Amino acid sequence: MKKYGIVCRQQRQKSDETFWSHEDESRRERMDEQALTGLRPTSDSSAQRRAMAYFEQMKQMEDGWQICGSALTQGLYEDDHVKFFCFQILEHFIKTRYRTVPSAQQTQLREMLLRWLQVQSMSGKSEKTFIRNKAAQLFSLVFVIDYPHNWLSFFSDLHQLLNYGSKAVDIYLRILMAIDTEVVDREILHTAEESQRNTMIKDAMRDHSVRELVDTWYQILTTYENTCPEVTCLCLDVVGAYVSWIDITLIANDKFMALLLQHLGVDVLQESACDCLLEIISKGMNPVDKTELVESLIKVLETAGVLPPKEDEDIDFLAKLAKLINGVGTNLLASWTKLVKSGDQENTQKTFQAANNKVPLMLRFLGDEDDDISAAVIEFTHDYVTSLKQIPNGSQIYKSQLQSIMYTIIKKFEYDESYNFEREGEDEVMFMEYRKQLKVVFDNIAQLDNQLVLATVHQVVMATLRQWESVKFTEVELAVRFLYNIGEAIPANQSNHFMGDSPKVTAMKEMMSMLVTSRVVGHSHFAVGLQVFETICRYDKFFNLEPQHIPEVIAAFLDERGLRNRHVNVRSRTSYLFCRFVKAVRSHLHLFVEEILKRLQEVMVITPPDNGHPALLSSDDKLFIFEAAGVLVVASQYPPEKKLILMKSLLAPVIAKFNTVLSKLCKEQDEEQQLVYAELVSQCISCARGLVQSHVDPEIQPGSLEYAHRTSKAFHTNQTMKQCGCEQCYLEALQVFLHALDTPYQRQIVHSAVRQYLHRMIVCLENTVLPYIPIAVEHLLKGCSAKDIQEFIPLINQIISKFKKLIVPFVQEVFMPVVTTIFTVLMQPVDSNDTQAAKEKQTLQRSYFQFLQALVINDVVEVISNQSPQDSHQVLMTVIEGAVNFPDPVSQKTCFAILRKLVEVWGGEDGPQGFREFIYKNIIPACFHAPLKSTFDLNDGQTFLALQEDSALLKTILAKQGAKAHSFLQHEYLPSLQILPELAQEFCQLLEQTEIKVFRNYFKAFLQRLKT
Repeated sequence: MKKYGIVCRQQRQKSDETFWSHEDESRRERMDEQALTGLRPTSDSSAQRRAMAYFEQMKQMEDGWQICGSALTQGLYEDDHVKFFCFQILEHFIKTRYRTVPSAQQTQLREMLLRWLQVQSMSGKSEKTFIRNKAAQLFSLVFVIDYPHNWLSFFSDLHQLLNYGSKAVDIYLRILMAIDTEVVDREILHTAEESQRNTMIKDAMRDHSVRELVDTWYQILTTYENTCPEVTCLCLDVVGAYVSWIDITLIANDKFMALLLQHLGVDVLQESACDCLLEIISKGMNPVDKTELVESLIKVLETAGVLPPKEDEDIDFLAKLAKLINGVGTNLLASWTKLVKSGDQENTQKTFQAANNKVPLMLRFLGDEDDDISAAVIEFTHDYVTSLKQIPNGSQIYKSQLQSIMYTIIKKFEYDESYNFEREGEDEVMFMEYRKQLKVVFDNIAQLDNQLVLATVHQVVMATLRQWESVKFTEVELAVRFLYNIGEAIPANQSNHFMGDSPKVTAMKEMMSMLVTSRVVGHSHFAVGLQVFETICRYDKFFNLEPQHIPEVIAAFLDERGLRNRHVNVRSRTSYLFCRFVKAVRSHLHLFVEEILKRLQEVMVITPPDNGHPALLSSDDKLFIFEAAGVLVVASQYPPEKKLILMKSLLAPVIAKFNTVLSKLCKEQDEEQQLVYAELVSQCISCARGLVQSHVDPEIQPGSLEYAHRTSKAFHTNQTMKQCGCEQCYLEALQVFLHALDTPYQRQIVHSAVRQYLHRMIVCLENTVLPYIPIAVEHLLKGCSAKDIQEFIPLINQIISKFKKLIVPFVQEVFMPVVTTIFTVLMQPVDSNDTQAAKEKQTLQRSYFQFLQALVINDVVEVISNQSPQDSHQVLMTVIEGAVNFPDPVSQKTCFAILRKLVEVWGGEDGPQGFREFIYKNIIPACFHAPLKSTFDLNDGQTFLALQEDSALLKTILAKQGAKAHSFLQHEYLPSLQILPELAQEFCQLLEQTEIKVFRNYFKAFLQRLKT
């Protein structure tokens, strides 16, 4: 390295010491030593608060930064937390005031930083890493402000300190990494101003500093490669960071590449050298040049014996090499893609051949025993398979490569023997994520050559299942898993893998037959059996074509292989799968209905959680069993009388348990026991946990599943229930469950269950349920919280939607009580810091407008008009208020939609008295007041939807009111907004003459003009 002027430096050092000692002596006395003790982690809370207060005080002091800088440069404090405190004060000063202080103070700060670096470099003790990193960050913060205009010598000043040794070099390199973070790092979002600044800095560095920087890197690498590996590795990181934007020839040359190759042979340096090489080949450049660079690098690595890797290579270095090969492959394929687009056929072929030649290396790493090493090249594997799709007949030309990749993937999909199925931890989660990545590649191979995939999977499945009792369980699970996976990888014919007479259909039938007849579902390892059940349900259509296998499958579901398995996870999952399977093959089960129901009785028993006997299934799992039982009864070929008996046999234990537990709940005084009883009541009529179920009817609000509800899932309509003779059965259950609404305790849990039961019964019982709705609604509205009323509104909306005119008298009666209840809840004061309560209120407001919308879209607006004039007007004003003053675009959209529908219905000559006046006095002004508010963001997607409804409303007003509305807008209302007559005329003409799509775009532009 260069030898700088030692004599001059020593003389300057002496004068500096004189200056700083005098300066700091006075300032040290001003440091609050007692407050600084609170910085220690062991300090009590009082001392820590004092330290924080002192920190804030120092940030605000005019000379606080000078005090801290002096303390650092003089080494006055040994405590690392105090040092960090001082650096934080300097950081605050740099970020907030440095740009505006006099140049003398800026110079003083820069000299402080350089002085600290000099002192630290000469010290016998090395600073902690977090101190060095914080100091480096401060250098970088000043650098991005001052370079190049105010501190062009930044790098030269740093380079003069490098002769102080490894400590100075270490911090110098950390400063360069901090600059990379501030100026280059693409993962950090920058403002347009920052991006412009960063471009200017990089240009200046290219002009003035980069060559000098590169020289220092080479000197550091050669100087410290044998004596200080930590510094050498850090320097390699710096080279890798900067190579993305500097001239590649400064690094990709014989001198540097020979050095990097040398480092690949040194254990402590090879990983960093490998990372550096990856950064070099990842640099953006011309695709032809990139290919030449990559190929030259690979040739050098092969010549040096680095590639292919040795069998006994260090596993950490193997992981780095895998990443390097991944970068090689992805960069070559990215260059190939660019060349394809450019039409350069000669170089296109060369580049793809270069990538194809790396497939053996990719396979070496993909098939490595270590999953981390394998995962490192999945991106290359995926890109290679994807690229073959773009090559005519690519799957045939490169068939051997595809086969090798596929066999490797299948093998790597196998569970490791160390996998903990009983208690899955972080390693297990990571393996499942790794499997997902492998599956993406597998699916892409299937898209490319599904015959190859099908033949391979068929071979694996058939060979493994023939001897499943004598091979490892992981191999058996693997075979069944790929039979399952192929259902997604290869599209089915009309959603059925077993239709037609193609080789694929034959292969699928053979594999499924083998799956069932091999009795592998009884494997001793539960993971295998569970995967078999999953596969059976994926291919349930097979059993409709081959029903002779159904009894064996049902038996497996019902015995110790499924619902009675010793593993709770298997029992839980198979309860859901059993329900799915029963639904899929129900037409073939009529001969076994009573036998199945008999076997299900044990698992359907509802028991409290503390009865000392753990249930086979959880309360949620039982829901699927009840649903399956209902499906079995309805699908059976029994006469209605028999079906009714069976349904009652299902419901009777539920109702008996309900009555017993409800009685206990109403008498219980202990709150904990009340909760237990309430949950048991809920288990009998609904699941209050908001469990989402995938087969809920469109009319049913998702959110709960209950036992009696589950048996009713077998019915799709009231007609179905009548045909089965079960209507009276469920009506009686409803009468019983309504008693729960009188419970004085745990009302929210119980009421939620009753609401969900009513949702379902409205579908199944239709008009028969009408007499019970007033009773239910009366109880559900008592003492409502925001959440209660919010959950009630979907029920009343469903009632309105289902019964329309039939329900008008009842809805008219409860309308104002519902509205009053809603606004009573909304008016309740809420803590300004309670974000959850505020969110619940916003949701309730939305629900209220949805309630009104349900009335207008179902043509029962007379519910509103038949209220007292005062109440009707008050309700309409809440809609205006919602459209204009609620800064919630979802509610605003709904309100404009309500107003539009009301104008359609009432806006003509035969509308209610006073409504036309309401249009001109309130609705038309709302159409403009709302979007002109500052909270109405015209560029927001949700807000634009509200604006669309607003536009449609104006169109509807003009359609119903004609010339009168046109005249009012042009000559009265728009002029009142200080809009020029020409613009008002233009607006009205476009409103009248253009299509809605054209007008809504114009309306947006019109509003933007008004806002500016």
